[in-house]
Order: sequence, then structure tokens, then C-alpha cells
Amino acid sequence: MKHAVPAVRIRELNREPLHPERGFVLYWMIANRRLEFNFALDRAVEHARELQKPLLVLEPLRAGYRWACDRFHRFLLDGMAGNARAAGARGLGYYPYVEPRGGAGKGLLHALAARAAVVVTDDLPTFFYPRMLAVAGAAADVRLEAVDAAGLLPLRAVDRAYPSAYAFRRALQKALPEHLEPRPRARPPAGGTLPRFRGIPREIRARWPEAAPALLSGRTDLSALPIDHGVPPAALRGGAATARRRLSRFLNEGLTAYARDRNRPGLPVTSGLSPYLHFGHLSSHEIFEKVARVEGWTPEHLGTRALGKREGWWGTSAGAESFLDQLITWRELGLNAALRMPDYTGYASLPDWARNTLDRHRRDPRDPVYGLREFEAAHTHDPLWNAAQRQLVSEGTIHNYLRMLWGKKILEWSASPEVALDVLLHLNDKYALDGRDANSVSGIFWILGRYDRPWPERPVYGKVRSMSSASTARKVDVSGYLERFGGPG
Repeated sequence: MKHAVPAVRIRELNREPLHPERGFVLYWMIANRRLEFNFALDRAVEHARELQKPLLVLEPLRAGYRWACDRFHRFLLDGMAGNARAAGARGLGYYPYVEPRGGAGKGLLHALAARAAVVVTDDLPTFFYPRMLAVAGAAADVRLEAVDAAGLLPLRAVDRAYPSAYAFRRALQKALPEHLEPRPRARPPAGGTLPRFRGIPREIRARWPEAAPALLSGRTDLSALPIDHGVPPAALRGGAATARRRLSRFLNEGLTAYARDRNRPGLPVTSGLSPYLHFGHLSSHEIFEKVARVEGWTPEHLGTRALGKREGWWGTSAGAESFLDQLITWRELGLNAALRMPDYTGYASLPDWARNTLDRHRRDPRDPVYGLREFEAAHTHDPLWNAAQRQLVSEGTIHNYLRMLWGKKILEWSASPEVALDVLLHLNDKYALDGRDANSVSGIFWILGRYDRPWPERPVYGKVRSMSSASTARKVDVSGYLERFGGPG
């Protein structure tokens, strides 16, 4: 059988056989939480068509993952509500399950897999996913496949970690053209193309009741769930429909000026798509396809030499070149590190030069020194840093350029670089809608020297690049930003 989903994107998690005698194909949706532009869903559909079985999409939401809170739950539930509507309209079986207490969902996947002809899930090398997939594969008595829908370049198309964006960009420019086709389907199959799913077995529904529509839609609050209620929902709503509206607005209003103005906090030219990419509500394939459409781009526009340069290879406008470099090079460089770099969230994973220079300056005087409590409360002497932290706490994001400053000052004002890393990861993962993401981790480690080069030596930083609020304010207008997020220090 010739598969529409490229083989390089499919990973078998066990050696168990298919069971054609069982009732349905199961797609365990855990990372690519969307029903469009999704290679994992496409793979499940391939199996369902070949076996002539109905398809069931299981989308669970655990209560016990680290950092579970109202903010992330609400964003994910928004997406589940949209998926429920879309699945219903397309005639797909869809089973949304939200744990009412930690561990309550244990056994659900096993119970459904025992009735499935084959199970397909999402492959992602970040956060708790690798460990969870390994356990699930070992426990299942049916074939379990993990499908990579993370980026334009398949995760396993390159076989090593890269020390810089330049080095990865060169590899990407060599390898990517052959992976631009086939693309994932823009829409799931319509009802009638697959046998109809007849419903969840009664005994499974009784033990693991599906999430009520009121919970998914937000008519029921989250106070009964065992998650952190101290991090409230952000104003930004989740879901594929919201993501597409945001993408459309960016393409119409921000793309042209992106290269010139993306570092200016007062101008709304950034895409704001990172939370939707992180939670799987939007695919980089869909973003790329729509950018290409706006630009009138075809593969013939590609440069013929892989020089590793940021500009000129795509053959698009300056704004599109700059945006695609962020979407593809930098985002997929983070995924590459997560897959290929041992302990990519650990301090020891920093390049030797960065660890050595930070160690040589370990005993440099630091004035002031703040702890996690002061950082979290935005109680520093620096109004611009405080404003960035307030934006993170209130909105779940920081403007891209100020996020770099935010991180650099944590490095400067912490008792040691290891303490700084702990604070950075804590604040980012607790509050940021795109926290815990490979790209988000890359940004944090760039603060400490990963993917950068040595700079002139300075106290505390050593040869790691430094930033200051004063120089930032000279480069970009931050007055409006301070008015919006300022306040008592």
C-alpha cells in the first residue's frame, strides 16, 4: 500500500500486529490538537479506509501534568470545543475526556486500544510526551504508531543536533525541498467516506464520562478541577478557528512590515501564533501554505544553493522571508534540539564556551540580586523589566523583543547562572501560553548562549551577549508598552 503520509514521519512504538477483527481505528490526539493539516489524522484515515473501519478521535486532557492551571486548561478546552463541532460536522467519532481528578483517566487508552484495530498518535520530542508514548507502546496489545506532524522538515530527516541557526539553516535548505510534498490534508474526510462510528461502549462511557459541552464551551468554570487556580485564563482564546482569524489578520496587516518592525513593541506586526502552534491548534504547514498563497510563491522560487543565509533563499518578500525564518528555522531548530540533544532543558546542555565563561564570572558581584518571589511579583528596580513580567503574568506572553531583555536581566540579577535558568524555566512554563515548547526552550537557552556566539567580555555575563533596558529603550519606543503594563515597581 502506498501511504500518503511519508514513511519518515511514521514511528512504530511497538511490534504488535494490527487487529482487523476489532471495531474501529483509534486516533489518540495528544499534541496535534486539530482536525486539519494533520499528518497523524491523515494516517489514521489511511488505516480506516484500508481496513474499512470507522474512526474514533480520542482527545484527553490530564489534570496531573506539571503546570496544569486554569490558563492552559481553558486554552485547551477552547480547542476541544472547536474540535467537537468540527468532528460532528464531518461525521467523525470524537471523544473528549477531561480528568476530574489526577489519575482518573488511567486505563482509558488501554480500554479503547483493546477494541481498536490500530492506534495512531502524535509524535513530539518535548515535555512529557516521549515518556508517555514509550509507556503506552509497551502496554498496548495492538500496533501503536506515532506520527510526526510537528514541522515542515520531518523530525528524523536530519540525524544530529546543530550548534547554531546558521548551521541548521544550511541543513534545512539542503533537505527541505524534497519534504515540501506531500502536505497534510486541509480538511478531514466527510461523513460517508468511512463507516459510521456507532458510539463509545457503555461500560467505557460509564467509567470515563466524556466532557460536558458546558465545560468545553466555558459555561462551567474550572474550580472543581484539581489544577492551579492561581494562574487565571488569559484573554487570548484557544482553538483552530481563533488561530485562523489571527493568521488572516497577520497576513493582511503585519506580514509586509514584519522584517522592519517586528522588534518594535508599539506596532502590532507580530503574528502571535506561537500559543496555537504549541498546543497544536494550528499547523506550520497551514501557515506556510497561506503565506505562499499571499506571496504567489511556488517551489521554483527556492534558491538553488544552501548558503545558510536568512534572506534570499525562499525567494519571497522581505517580510515573508523573515517570518518563515522564525516559523521554520528557529522553531524547528528547537524541535531538533529536543530530539537530538541529551537533556536539552538541562544546564549542562549549554555549549562549552558559554558554560566556561559563565563559570569564570560566577563570583562577580551582582547588584541587585533577586529571588524567584521578587521576579514573579515584578518587584525589581527596573520599570521596563517589571512591565514585561506583568504582561507575562496577565496575558501569558511577552513581546518577542522584550522577552529577550526579560531573560537577560534574570541572568544578570540571579545568584548564579544555574539559579537564573531555574527562574527562567519556572516563570516561562508557569505563565506563558507557549511555555514548555521546544521553541520557547530555545529562547531561554539563547539567553545563556545556546545558538549564539561569544561577545566582548563583561561582568556577570562573561562572553554571553548582554542587554540593558536603557539600550533597549534607545533602540525601540517602549513608552506605550510602559503605559500599558507599567505600575508600581
